Amino acid sequence: MSARPLDVVVLGLSLSSSWGNGHATTFRALLKALSGLGHRILFLERDVPWYAAHRDLLDPDYCRLALYRDLDDLGRFRGAIAAADAVIVGSYVPEGVAVGRLVQEAARGVTAFYDIDTPVTLAKLARGDHEYIEPGLIPGYDVYLSFTGGPTLERLEREFGSPDARALYCSVDPELYPPLLRERRWDLSYLGTYSPDRQPPLERLLIEPARRAPHLRFVVAGPQYPAGIDWPANVERIDHVPPAEHPAFYAASRYTLNVTRADMIQAGHSPSVRLFEAAACGVPIVSDIWDGIETVLAPGREIVLARDADDVLDLLQDPSPARRDALAAAARERVLAAHTAAHRARTLETALRDGLARAGGRRRLAAAG
Repeated sequence: MSARPLDVVVLGLSLSSSWGNGHATTFRALLKALSGLGHRILFLERDVPWYAAHRDLLDPDYCRLALYRDLDDLGRFRGAIAAADAVIVGSYVPEGVAVGRLVQEAARGVTAFYDIDTPVTLAKLARGDHEYIEPGLIPGYDVYLSFTGGPTLERLEREFGSPDARALYCSVDPELYPPLLRERRWDLSYLGTYSPDRQPPLERLLIEPARRAPHLRFVVAGPQYPAGIDWPANVERIDHVPPAEHPAFYAASRYTLNVTRADMIQAGHSPSVRLFEAAACGVPIVSDIWDGIETVLAPGREIVLARDADDVLDLLQDPSPARRDALAAAARERVLAAHTAAHRARTLETALRDGLARAGGRRRLAAAG
């Protein structure tokens, strides 16, 4: 007999707008796949002006999307939170500490925190910054779902008291990220919102190679880059590429670059969604180096790791397409076998059902006592 579908409420940073954040892409792929398993989903999003001005998904067909104005307005959904089999609160939710308290007080099902920014979260907690979660809330979530795996999971349980910390990496929806045939406009591309701690590796692995190889073509796409950056003449700038246009962007690149935030490099085991999206699109990836990347894509066979501009230029100036094509094929095969949204949805389903069983057991014991 198959398990019954779950009613799931998700409170996340954004589903409606992919502008300036990677959360929307992650939630869209994951929740579409979770819905495909038969589960019913309500996504609650704080209505904020910077996303309201850039919404690119208003009526998803795989979940109900509802906006709330503030914490008082969120109270309209207290009944849905109480009745749900599972309630998931995401990182960077506005007033996330208060939201987490509401959820832990009201929910009768399993509660989970989905940290799409785990190393950043832990660095903030170490500074006493409780922007969206505080240490006292962590033991109250039945499951801590983390974008970072490896030793961080043990740390979440040992130091912060999480009852169950599990890796839930980002993923890709291969239906939305297919290989396309396009003229290759760029030798190396980078797609990502500006971040001060990503700028040094971007400088080292794209801007410096561009300065040294003016005959090659580069592009950096993403919002919020400061006006004062000195871009070489052969680096094209694109302010924003909507998710629907990502496959065409990747297809126009001989190679694409992955660079990682400093906190995530330090923690390791924190793959970016861009790794999976680019690989699904059949574009070979050049990446900075961090612990655990070999558990996601095999260096030298499925991805190229680069320390400096010399490593990048050696690759880009190889005229033979054989290495490029082999890298692209191997990475795509690995991603389709292990890193799609369908894989993550089953991981999430298992975590929620396990947490629901534990939470139900505790409540029965409490009632009996």
